[in-house]
Amino acid sequence: MSTRTAVVHDVPAERPGTSRPRQEGPTDLRLVPPALAVWATAAVMLHASPGWAVAVVIASVLVAAVLLTARGRLPPARRGSTARARVTAHAVAATLLCAAAAAASAGLHGADVRRGPVPELAREYARAVAEVEVTADPRLTRPRVSGNHMAPVSVLIEADVRRVERAGAATRTTRAPVLLMIAPGDRKDPAPSAGHQDSPWLALLPSTRLRIEARFAPAMDGGDRFAAVLRVDGRDGPRAVAGPSAPQRLAGRLRGGLREATEDLSEDARALLPGLVVGDISRVTPELDQAFHETDLTHTLAVSGSNFTILLALLLGPPGLAQRAERRGLAPRVGISLRTTAVLGAALSLAFVVVCRPDPSVLRAAACGSVALLALATGRRRSLIPALATAVLLLVLYDPWLARSYGFLLSVLATGALLTVAPRWSEGLRRRGVPPRLAEALAAAGAAQALCAPVVAVLSARVSLVAIPCNLLAEAALAPATVLGFLALATAPVAMPSAKAVAWCASWPAEWIAQVARTGAALPGSGVDWPGSWAGAAALGAVTLVVLLVGRRLLRHPWWCAACALLLALLVVQPRPLTRAVTGWPPPGWRMVMCDVGQGDALVLAAGGNTGVVVDAGPDPLLVDDCLRSLGVTRVPLVVLTHFHADHVAGLTGVLRGREVGGIGTTALEEPADQVAAVRRAAAAAGVPLTRVAAGERRRAGDLTWEVLWPPPGGHPAVEGPNDASVALLVRTGSLRLLLLGDLEPPAQRALTRSPAARDLAGVDVLKVAHHGSAYQDPGLVRLAAPRLALISAGEDNTYGHPAPSTLAVLRAGGAEVLRTDRDGALAVIAGAGGDGELEVARH
Repeated sequence: MSTRTAVVHDVPAERPGTSRPRQEGPTDLRLVPPALAVWATAAVMLHASPGWAVAVVIASVLVAAVLLTARGRLPPARRGSTARARVTAHAVAATLLCAAAAAASAGLHGADVRRGPVPELAREYARAVAEVEVTADPRLTRPRVSGNHMAPVSVLIEADVRRVERAGAATRTTRAPVLLMIAPGDRKDPAPSAGHQDSPWLALLPSTRLRIEARFAPAMDGGDRFAAVLRVDGRDGPRAVAGPSAPQRLAGRLRGGLREATEDLSEDARALLPGLVVGDISRVTPELDQAFHETDLTHTLAVSGSNFTILLALLLGPPGLAQRAERRGLAPRVGISLRTTAVLGAALSLAFVVVCRPDPSVLRAAACGSVALLALATGRRRSLIPALATAVLLLVLYDPWLARSYGFLLSVLATGALLTVAPRWSEGLRRRGVPPRLAEALAAAGAAQALCAPVVAVLSARVSLVAIPCNLLAEAALAPATVLGFLALATAPVAMPSAKAVAWCASWPAEWIAQVARTGAALPGSGVDWPGSWAGAAALGAVTLVVLLVGRRLLRHPWWCAACALLLALLVVQPRPLTRAVTGWPPPGWRMVMCDVGQGDALVLAAGGNTGVVVDAGPDPLLVDDCLRSLGVTRVPLVVLTHFHADHVAGLTGVLRGREVGGIGTTALEEPADQVAAVRRAAAAAGVPLTRVAAGERRRAGDLTWEVLWPPPGGHPAVEGPNDASVALLVRTGSLRLLLLGDLEPPAQRALTRSPAARDLAGVDVLKVAHHGSAYQDPGLVRLAAPRLALISAGEDNTYGHPAPSTLAVLRAGGAEVLRTDRDGALAVIAGAGGDGELEVARH
C-alpha cells in the first residue's frame, strides 16, 4: 500500500487587483520548418523548368503519403510507445506538403515570366500594341549622372500584359508581368524631366487598363520577375481602356488628399509625411534619400510593419503590456471586448492594404505587423514565433517572388529579432540598472541591427555605425508623425482645413526625423565600407557575434564600457585635430586639393582659416561634401562652375549644404538646359546669387588670387560647345601658380595659347589637365605650360578610357609628374615653407 504525501507551498499574499504575467511553456517552433521549407523551395523553383517543379511536387506528396501511411499501420501498442516518432512523422509530412505547395506556386509564377508571346517579342526587340493592367503606383527614376550628362528621368510602371497585337499576326491573350518605361516626353508631357510631378502617367492608379504601343526588350538587372521591359513614347499621354476599381479610386482620393494637406509644409515634411503614412516617396529628394540610407532609416520611408504596428498599438495598447492583464489602448478604455478588438484590428488591416495598395510589400507589412501585435495583445508571447512563421508561409505561397526579395528578408529578420532576441537583451539591461523603457528601446534597435546588418552590407557594401542611435532618436518622433499623418489622411476628404492643421502638427516630428538622418549621415565616421557579398555578410555576422560576446563581459565593467563608448564616439565624430594627427589629412599648409569625386571635377583652393574657393562640384553631392568636411571648409566666398555638364555641377547641393557661400560664378554658355535649370534651382533654394564670369576678371580671397583666362566676353569662334566654353583660371597661391583648364578641348586650347593671357602661362607649377586627361589635348598648350605637376580627376574603371595613354605620354615627356584620383585618391598640393617654389603632394 502506497502512501501519498501532499505538499502545500505557501503562496505570498498579493494586493487585490495586482496583475501577473501569464506563465507559458517553451516557444512553439513547429511551424518554423514548414515556413523555411516554403521559403527555400520557392526561391529555387522560381527559375526551374516546369518539369522540375512537377517532379518536386510529386516527390514531396508521395514521400509525405508514405510517412503518414506507415505511421497509421503501426500496431496500437507500438504506437503508444513511439509517440515522439509519430509526431516527427507528422511534422516531416507537413513540411513536405508545404514544400510541394511552394513548388507548385513558384512554378506557376515562374512560368508567367517565361511563357507566352511577351518573352518572344522581348527576345526579338519587336514593336507591338499591348493591353496592360497597372499593378503598382507609377514612380520616377532617380536622377543620376551618366558621363557628362544627367540621365533622363523616366516613369516606371509595373503592369501585367493581358493582350498583344502585332502586325500580320493574330491577337493573343496572355498574362505576363512587365515593366513599362515611359520615355521623356515633350511639351505635352513635361513630367519626366527633373522637378516635374504633373505627368498624366504618374496619375495612373493600379487596376487601370491601358492600350499602348511599345518596343519590347528583355529585362536586365533586377528584372527576373518581369517577362519584359516595354519602352513607351510618353509624349501623347496614357490611353486608358478601363478605369481603376472602386477601392483603388477611394485609395487614390485619400492619397491625393494627404498630398494636398501637406502641400504648404516645409520641404522635408512635405516629402516624409506621405512616405510615413502610405509609402509615397515621390517627393523625397535624392539627397534626403541617401541620408536615410546612410543611417539605416529607410524603413521609415516605406510602408512597413512598424508603421502599421503604431496604428494597432493605439487600438490594443503598448506591446510592453502584452503579458499583463491591464491594457491601455483605445479598445479597453471604451469597453470593447478582446474578440471585437480582433475584428477591428482585421478591419484596420484591410483598410491599410486598400489605402497603401495591395502589392507584396504592403501585404507583408500588414501580415507581419498584424500577427505580431495581435499575438502580443492577447498576452500569448509563446504564439509570436508561430504567428510570424504563419505569415511567412502564407505570404510566400501567395507571392513566391517574396522568397527572393531582400526587403522581405529584412522584414522577417527584424521582426524575428524583436520577438526572440530583444526581450532577452532588454531583461539583461534591466538587471544591470537600465530604466525599463530605455532598455526596451536599446534592445529592440540593437537586435534588429545585429540581425539585419549582414544583409544590408550585401546591398550597400557599407556598415552604418550610427544606425542604432539614429533609430533610437527617430523612434521618438515616428509614432506621433505616423498617427497625425493618418489622421490628416482620414480628415482630408471631409475637412481639408482641419487636415492641413493636423498635417502642420505632424510636420514637427517629421522634420525631426529628417534632421536626425541628415545629421547622422554628415558625421565623418557614420559608416565603414564593407565587402558587398555574401562572404562579406558572413564575415560581418562573425564580427557581430564576437562583439556581442565581448560586450556581454564588458557590461560587468562600467569603466571599460565608458572607454569603448568614447572610442566609438571618436571614431564616428572624428574631430579634425585627432584625425589630422592620425591620418595626416588634411596636410598643414595645403594650397589646393583635388577631391576624389569619381568621374568628374571638384577642386578646393585654400583661402585662409576655414575658407576655400571651390572650382566645380563633381557629379555627387555626398562626395564633394565629404571632401569639404574633411578639409574643414565652412565658408566658400565663390563657387566657380567651369561649365554646365553634370559631372561638374550635379554635386552643387553638397557644396551649399551647411556652408556660407558668397556666390556662384558660371560660364556664359548655358548648355545643357536641364543642368542650367538645376543649378538655378539649387542657387535659389540656398539664396546664393549667380553671376557670369569672363576672361580678364581678377579676384582675391585672403592670400589667394586668380584670373579668368577663358572664355572671352562676347563669345569666340572656338567655343563650339559646353566643353570649349569652360572657365579657365590662372591661380596664384603663395609661391605657386596653378593652371585650371576645366574641360577645354583642342580648339579652345589653341585659341588660349594665341590669346594675350598666353604670356602668363609659361612654366606653371601645377596643371589641372583638361577633360579628365582625355586624348583631346593640344600639345602646344602642354609645352607652353610645362608644368612640374599634372593632376587628373577621373573615375576608377571609367568606360571612357580616361586618362588617355597618349595624354600621359605627352605630359611625362615634358617632365611633369602625373597623379590621378582614380589611383591616388584625393590630392593636396602643398607649397614649401620657405616660399622658394618648393612643391609637395599629399595623397588621401
